[in-house]
Amino acid sequence: MLQTLQDQFLGSTIGGLVLGSIYALVALGYTMVYGVLRLINFAHSEIFMIGTMTSLFILASIATSGNIVVGLGAMILLLLALMLASAVVSGGSAVVLEQVAYRPLRKRGSSKLAALISAIGASIFLQELFALVIIPNFFDKSGRVPQNAPRFVDRDTLFPVGNAVVRTDQVLVIIGAVIVMVVLDQLVRRTRIGRGIRATAQDPEAAVLMGVSIDRIVRITFLLGGAMAGVASALYLMELENTGYRVGFVLGIKAFTAAVLGGIGNLRGALLGGIVLGLVENWSAIFLGSEWKDVTAFVVLVLVLMFRPTGILGESLQRARA
Repeated sequence: MLQTLQDQFLGSTIGGLVLGSIYALVALGYTMVYGVLRLINFAHSEIFMIGTMTSLFILASIATSGNIVVGLGAMILLLLALMLASAVVSGGSAVVLEQVAYRPLRKRGSSKLAALISAIGASIFLQELFALVIIPNFFDKSGRVPQNAPRFVDRDTLFPVGNAVVRTDQVLVIIGAVIVMVVLDQLVRRTRIGRGIRATAQDPEAAVLMGVSIDRIVRITFLLGGAMAGVASALYLMELENTGYRVGFVLGIKAFTAAVLGGIGNLRGALLGGIVLGLVENWSAIFLGSEWKDVTAFVVLVLVLMFRPTGILGESLQRARA
């Protein structure tokens, strides 16, 4: 077992950082919506799925047969185009979701339970819409089978790290995720929109008295959270090269676990929680096997809720609201 750990630890760590970066981006959507509305947007996983379908549609339109062979510059430009397109479509879908599924309930003063049921219903509706209508019409395939994406980023080795190697696709995922995370963090901390989001999260009533439009802030929050899921979906499709109408289900729960682990409502906590969860998953696979990775994520969720429900960075958020 010790020899297996030595052989696989570095490779698992690199893979965990890649996976954790994707979890962290999706977790940002959960934590932002919860911070503003105290609502767990369980349909956020389908916003991620919509992003993967957007990237797949673009790649399928470009690829004439098999994989897409381009140079390094064109490869990076294509990845940026996928990230931008998926962010726009996913962000727009999140705004529509808020308008249809949540805003009418909020205007009527409905309970959080009603909003939660609406979120679950919207999630199932979007899954079935893509399985029955979107995928068969746009991809000429059965909507309930996995959809493979053409490869456009080679798995070339860039440099070795001990007995492991770092590939081109892994570096692109980590760098892309980090840049987007930093941009969002600075936007929330340094811009007028960010001040509005933080004010609404801390005290909605006081924010209204200070002239903040809650409806506008909620709309922007869903837009930004959906855009993060869209960026994550493009990186996910590049890395794993497949998607499906239920691709967001398990990944969405893991991203929610990451948000809870870091401290739900805390942006930097979501980033930390995603990285930690990705690493723990991959490290556990060394000892238990890859088939136990999903179980590990849910065990982490239960343990966090039992022993530290505020999450790793949750206490600072609670003090800010006190």
